[in-house]
Amino acid sequence: MTTRPRSAEPAPTPDGSSAPKVAAEGVPPALRSDPSGDDGRRPVAWLHINAPGRGITPSVRSWCACGRDLFAAGLVRALALIDDHEQHRTHCPYITPQEGRKAA
Repeated sequence: MTTRPRSAEPAPTPDGSSAPKVAAEGVPPALRSDPSGDDGRRPVAWLHINAPGRGITPSVRSWCACGRDLFAAGLVRALALIDDHEQHRTHCPYITPQEGRKAA
């Protein structure tokens, strides 16, 4: 009996063949994401909130692919910009396709 370590070998399956290879532990190859990494989605609107803690002024920045770039500092203005950013997301043509929408 030897006590030397052996190289890792695939565990045999019930039919005697080796276990299927996987990309990561427990992830079969069929479940991996697209290797090109491009699923067609693109970031369009960003909201960056900086709220460091008590006694520190919070700030918010709202960007959008349509050219929007707004900044607000202070609790009241930051909260207002967060609400405005949410409203912008419902009306921006880069986010909400205009085709087929009913006139307001």
